[in-house]
Amino acid sequence: MDKKQQEKQIYTLPVVVDKSHLITIGEQLYSESIELIRELVNNAYDADATRVSVSISDEAISVDDNGLGMDLEGLKQYFSIGSTLKKEKQKSKIYSRDFIGQFGIGKFASLSACEVFKVNTKKDEFCATVTFDKNMWQKKKKKWEIPLEINPENSRKTNGTTVILENLTKTFDPAEVKKRLVEAIPLSAPNFNVFVNGEKLESPRLTGHRIPFMEATKFGVIDGQIVILPVSSASTENLGIECKVKGVTIKREMFGMQAWGKDIARIKGEAHADFLKITSDRSGFLVDTDEYKSFIEAMARVMSEVKSVLGQLSNKRENIATGRAVKEALERIQKSLLAHPDLSPFGPAPVSDGAGAIGESGVVKKEQEGADIKTIDGQSDKEKKARKKGKNKPKANLMTPNAIVRKIKIGNTGVVCCLDHFGTDGAESFTENNIIYINRDHPLYISESKKRDAHILNLARLITQEISLMKDSRNPRKAFEQQSVLLRDAFRE
Repeated sequence: MDKKQQEKQIYTLPVVVDKSHLITIGEQLYSESIELIRELVNNAYDADATRVSVSISDEAISVDDNGLGMDLEGLKQYFSIGSTLKKEKQKSKIYSRDFIGQFGIGKFASLSACEVFKVNTKKDEFCATVTFDKNMWQKKKKKWEIPLEINPENSRKTNGTTVILENLTKTFDPAEVKKRLVEAIPLSAPNFNVFVNGEKLESPRLTGHRIPFMEATKFGVIDGQIVILPVSSASTENLGIECKVKGVTIKREMFGMQAWGKDIARIKGEAHADFLKITSDRSGFLVDTDEYKSFIEAMARVMSEVKSVLGQLSNKRENIATGRAVKEALERIQKSLLAHPDLSPFGPAPVSDGAGAIGESGVVKKEQEGADIKTIDGQSDKEKKARKKGKNKPKANLMTPNAIVRKIKIGNTGVVCCLDHFGTDGAESFTENNIIYINRDHPLYISESKKRDAHILNLARLITQEISLMKDSRNPRKAFEQQSVLLRDAFRE
């Protein structure tokens, strides 16, 4: 045997794909029938369409676009399984759009939802209709050639493609289709409008505190925007941040927000990372890749900032509610003190405003001019002048930026009320000079502040308690009795 005869002989084997397997694989890649419509719309986007109209009825679905259309070669590529055309050409011809559709077995998968799949297309002078009939296709045991009919050039006015699914075997809810398309197609792209049964789809416009971000990684840039919704707009529907690749939402990620409690319902937004690798059914990311790990690390930094801002906004909201509650409590206490001037540690009555005095006690005699005379509220003229200049004005010792300070006034004197954080082990309330401090960290305060009426009553209890102790600090029993009177009349309608 010579050398050539000793060489190994190489043979070829035919690769056969069973028709039923194409449908089965397609169904697995498009686990929801709605995904078929999404894919058709995205193909229109890749074809530089500026308008896509989706029509849904019980019998048929059509997706019509005004894109570039397809010629004979384009149709061959369209019905070619695993075409590499989109991998070779990364951008669309007119608008340089990043390709997001998937030529392949999507049209075969559509046969799981309908019996007939039609493609009517026009590109310049070429116009044709391809009809893919499931029943006829399955009857053919040998090679199957898809019927193609050349149409007159004027049978379609403009370039574009219309795909029609006829004899539906599954139902499509227009509302669900709209909802899915809003997430899964690049609606924010310029020159791209999509209509479903005549209604234009719009990206949801969220109102709230916006936090734009941009993070650089070695694989590419991550950018997007997080929105912290008002409490009234919080929603538990579609929790998480929309993670998009080439403008299309692939998946919502929580990024650790599961531990944020009910505030998670206030966080919406999107993150764009075109470098991420996605699964074949476009329903998730390849999480074992370095790209995904880098993405998670970058988003952890973003969400840390979001959590900080959320805390600040929550404090602001809480401060507004607390400020209103303490204001009402003080107004009620002021009314009660005016009704019981003998219980006020600040003097029994307001001073005369100069409009006229009642009795001699309101008159300053000529020989007394220049003297440091005490008036009815116990303050001298010098003290009043110093007060006007800002001297002797009580100043609360604020511990945190979120402290709330309010003042109750009787005549020209009064008390300052300061609500601040003094720790869970701190006193419920205490007084320094004429400043009443209330501890917002005290467990009882936290419990009572959850409901508005209870919050107001508890604040009034603490304030009247400290006021009564100012009046009679050496006699707690008497101070308690005085507090009961003030508190009772403060809430008497």
